[in-house]
Amino acid sequence: MAGIPHDHYEPVTQGEKWLHRRLPIAGLLYDTLMIPTPKNLNWMWIWGIVLTFCLALQIVTGIVLAMHYTPHVDQAFASVEHIMRNVNGGQMIRYVHMNGASLFFIAVYAHIFRGLYYGSYKEPREVTWIIGILIFVLMMGTAFMGYVLPWGQMSFWGATVITGLFGAIPFIGEGIQTWLLGGPAVDNATLNRFFSLHYLLPFVIAGLVVVHIWAFHTTGNNNPTGVEVRRASKEEAQRDTVPFWPYYVIKDLLALAIILAVFFAIVGFMPNYLGHPDNYIEANPLATPAHIVPEWYFLPFYAILRAFTEEVWIVQIAGFVTGGIIDAKFFGVVAMFGAIAVMALAPWLDTSSVRSGKYRPQFKWWFWLLVIDFFVLMWVGAMPAEEPFNTISLIASAYWFAYFLVILPLLGVMEKPLPIPDTIEDDFDAHYPPKGQDKGAAAPTPAE
Repeated sequence: MAGIPHDHYEPVTQGEKWLHRRLPIAGLLYDTLMIPTPKNLNWMWIWGIVLTFCLALQIVTGIVLAMHYTPHVDQAFASVEHIMRNVNGGQMIRYVHMNGASLFFIAVYAHIFRGLYYGSYKEPREVTWIIGILIFVLMMGTAFMGYVLPWGQMSFWGATVITGLFGAIPFIGEGIQTWLLGGPAVDNATLNRFFSLHYLLPFVIAGLVVVHIWAFHTTGNNNPTGVEVRRASKEEAQRDTVPFWPYYVIKDLLALAIILAVFFAIVGFMPNYLGHPDNYIEANPLATPAHIVPEWYFLPFYAILRAFTEEVWIVQIAGFVTGGIIDAKFFGVVAMFGAIAVMALAPWLDTSSVRSGKYRPQFKWWFWLLVIDFFVLMWVGAMPAEEPFNTISLIASAYWFAYFLVILPLLGVMEKPLPIPDTIEDDFDAHYPPKGQDKGAAAPTPAE
C-alpha cells in the first residue's frame, strides 16, 4: 500500500544537503515526526509512547543494576541487598525497574485490548499485529527471567514450576528442560542463563519495536472509525490527518506525565505493593512456599494453565485419542500458549467487514465480556488450586478460546453493523464541527 501523501524533508543549508546525500538521518526523523496521523484518535492511542518510555526505562535501569548484580546462587540474594543498601540510589533504581515491569504490562494490555476493540489487526495491518504479539511473548519471557534473578523463595520456586512445564512435552520435553536449566534442576547454571537472556532480550525487543513502528508507518495508523485515510491526493489526506508533531506529541507527553506522576507515587510510597513477601526470603530448595504464584501480569495465563486438570472431559478425550501422550500437564501448557496464539490469529478469525467495534453493537457486548473474563482469570490465577476456583478458571478459559475461535467468526456473518462515516473528516466534524455549525450536523452517522 502506498504511503499517505505528505510533504517530505527538503535540506536547506549546504551542511544539511551534504549530510542528506550521505546519511539521510534528518529526513528520517522529519518524516517520523511529521507523519500524517488520523485527526480523530482518542486517548486510547497514548499507550505507544508509554510503552516506548517503559522499554527505555527498563534498559537503562537494568544496565545500572547489572553493574552491581552477581549471578551466582551463593551471592545473588546478597548482591540485591547490597544494591538496596549500599549503592547510591540503588533502592530507587531497583524499585523503578521492578515497578517499571508492572507499568510495562499495564500499558501493553491496554494497547492490545485497544487493538482488539478497534480492529487494528485487520488488513492491511496483520504483520504489524503479529510483530506486536511477538514483542508481547518476548516481554513475558524477559519478565519471567528477571523475576528469577533476586533468588528469593518465589523466584526459585517459580522458576522450578515454570521450567517444569517444558518437561511435559512428549518425547523431547526432558531434553528441552535440561538444556534450559543447564542441568537436572534449577541451580547456578540456570541463574547464569537467565541473567544473560534477561540482559539480552530487551535489545531484541527494541529491534522488534523499530520494525513494529516501521510497519504501521507504512500502512498508517488505525483510528476509532476504522476508515482509512484518503490517499488520492495530498489535499484529501490533509483533510483527514494532522502532523504527528506537534499535535499528538504534546498530547502523548501530557498523558505520559500524568501516568508517570502516579507511577513515581507508587515507587515512592508503596513500591512492594505488587510484589510477594516470600521473595524477601533467600531461596531454599528444601522449603516449599505454601502457595506459589507468579507476578500479577502472568496470572491470567497461569489460570488457563491450571484450568485443565485430569477431570476435564476434553483432557480425557485428548489423552484417550493420543494413547496417553497428552496428559493434563501438557494440555495445560498447550492451552496457555494457545491463549496467546489465538490473539495472533485474530486477523483471520474475525470475519466482519467492519473494522472498528464502535459500529458493531453485538461485538461490544462480547468484547467487554472478554475484558471482564481477563480480570476474572487474573483473580483466580492468584487463588489456590481448589474449588470453586478450579471451576471458575475452567469456565473463564473456555470463554477466552470461544471468543476468538467461535464468537468472532460467527459475528462477522450474523451481526448487522451501524452506518460508518465515509471519511475520517466526517467523523471528526461530527464531534468537533466547524465554527458556526451545530455539533452532529456535519455527518449523518451516529456518533458515540
